[in-house]
Amino acid sequence: MEISMTALPASGASAPKHEIARDFGAASDTYESASRLQRLMGKAMLERLPVGRPDAKPLRILDLGCGTGYFTRQLARRYPDARISAVDLSPGMIQYARARADGEVHWAQADAERLPFADGTFDVVFSNLMLQWCDRPDQVFDECRRVLARGGMLQCSTLLDGSLHELAQAWEKADPGRRHVNRFETRAAVTGHASARLPGADVNTETVVLGYDSPLELIRELKHLGAVYKGDDRRRTMTAPGRVRAMLEHYPRAPSGKVVASYGACWISYGH
Repeated sequence: MEISMTALPASGASAPKHEIARDFGAASDTYESASRLQRLMGKAMLERLPVGRPDAKPLRILDLGCGTGYFTRQLARRYPDARISAVDLSPGMIQYARARADGEVHWAQADAERLPFADGTFDVVFSNLMLQWCDRPDQVFDECRRVLARGGMLQCSTLLDGSLHELAQAWEKADPGRRHVNRFETRAAVTGHASARLPGADVNTETVVLGYDSPLELIRELKHLGAVYKGDDRRRTMTAPGRVRAMLEHYPRAPSGKVVASYGACWISYGH
């Protein structure tokens, strides 16, 4: 198995969905310990949600791509009277999340491109760093809009082109011509999908930089997330130690020896 990270863009080859589900399910025990970026981006979305609703009815909330259920639990605590559903492609993640749930949650193993819910089911759809793993982000947006009730809100995050560029450049020098970090969607592409499917949506971006003691710490974090490279050109055996050493040598370092990884963070907000 390769030890680098990928996103699966709408264009180009991508892994079968069962492989994506398998890889993330296998990482369920280590995912939360490695999810610094996920928590940062999800917290920003959580803070954008309204405290409640003007009528007496409880909010109906969908956590789409719930993973280990970290933000399912946060949503349940923020909205104790809400009716919460949580969906993930990975049965392993659903099993892990269900075992740690706070209160009653409706769990479903399902594809974000074909949600098993009726039109207008939810007042809030919350989706944190799931979109980049989808072949058809436009179809995901269609589904989110379909299941939102009138007056409902979508909060969604994803990663953009340029994420992990330090790692990509180091691998290019260590293993020329062999991709180790797949392309993420550009901001223009994500904005285009959102504009076409979610009229009036706001798209906000920034660069998030996380620090690491060494490139190996970054690699371990990515492995613990289950975010391994899944392109069709991936090697089917462990990356040769010599290539790994060369990548470590080429990774840019601060004078202290520490390193950073940059992520193109993108948040999409939409009111139905």
